[in-house]
Amino acid sequence: MLDISGSLRRQSLLVALVCVVCDGALFALRGPLDAAGWRAWVVLLGGIAVNAALAGPARYSGWVALAHAVLFAGGPLLLGHLPAAEIGNNSGILIAGYRAGAWLRPKPSVLALFALLTGVLIGCLETGKGGWDWRLIAINVGVDALLPWLVGRYTTARRAYIADLQREADERRQHEEEAVRRAVTEERTTIARDLHDVISHHVSAIGVHAGAARLGLPDGDSPVRKSLGAVESASRSAMADLRRMLDLLHAETNAEQPGLDNLDELVETVRTAGLPTRLTLRGEPRDLPGSLDVALYRIAQEALTNALRHGEGPVEVELSHGRTEVVLSVTNGLRANRTPEREHAHRGLAGIRRRVTLFDGQVSYGETGGHWQLRTTFPVESA
Repeated sequence: MLDISGSLRRQSLLVALVCVVCDGALFALRGPLDAAGWRAWVVLLGGIAVNAALAGPARYSGWVALAHAVLFAGGPLLLGHLPAAEIGNNSGILIAGYRAGAWLRPKPSVLALFALLTGVLIGCLETGKGGWDWRLIAINVGVDALLPWLVGRYTTARRAYIADLQREADERRQHEEEAVRRAVTEERTTIARDLHDVISHHVSAIGVHAGAARLGLPDGDSPVRKSLGAVESASRSAMADLRRMLDLLHAETNAEQPGLDNLDELVETVRTAGLPTRLTLRGEPRDLPGSLDVALYRIAQEALTNALRHGEGPVEVELSHGRTEVVLSVTNGLRANRTPEREHAHRGLAGIRRRVTLFDGQVSYGETGGHWQLRTTFPVESA
């Protein structure tokens, strides 16, 4: 993975080093250091310091620009008539202007620009750069201060524009992917519902009638009894295969959803919310189809959410594994100021009924002995 932060630091160090070398070399070559004594060394060391600061964090770009402006204006004042005064930090001030335009927010950036314009203007007037022709002075001020700052602002605006385009493209792609996932999920749900409604009923009816016919025959080992037994067994196998197909249709979402293994965590969450809740497990746990496992968890979650919002504790959650069925019941107290029956009419019960119907289960709910109880029963194949 590309280390962008490290790359920027290395580039900043390289830029600062180039400015230090170029400005220092020009200053030493064009103005002998011994001509102005200690004052020349002050300007030289000041140039090295402000150029080295170009490698600092971007948040200090305003202060770095101010330091360059001060040196650009103060160098000529300190050196007097020496020609080296005008080249104390010529390259560094360009980079400082760019950084102030590129990395600062609008208000600090404008303040930094004002400092740069002032410093460059004073420096040009002191050194006679451009003579006394105001047009040449304006050009020098524009080139040394305004132009780098404008390039920095343009870079910032372009970077923000590209980021907006990228963000819009990402959002559009996410919306498209979400639309595709939603369409696939809806189609899978439709197929599952059609398989259940159209096939499950008839296959179940075949098994029931075959079993009834077999039981109505006289005892014995007749071919008819064997054939009816085979039909009954085949219908059960077909129902098992159908449920596996339904489970496959929901596989991509079930893999990301909680199941009965997470029931303890769900109960603990309700306890943490302030509602006393107890989980009771009965029978020997068994492997259930993934879709049924998720359905049982979601039913328990809906029932506990309703108990938390509208009921009172304690809450009893009981999960019973039988030889041919799995039973989940949730019982909670009723509030004294409740509204009769209507209070529970729209609490996700329709969704619970749909889940139960999909697996040929049974659901019942209502008041029992001063409590509200939800009970669901799902048939499973005997071990």
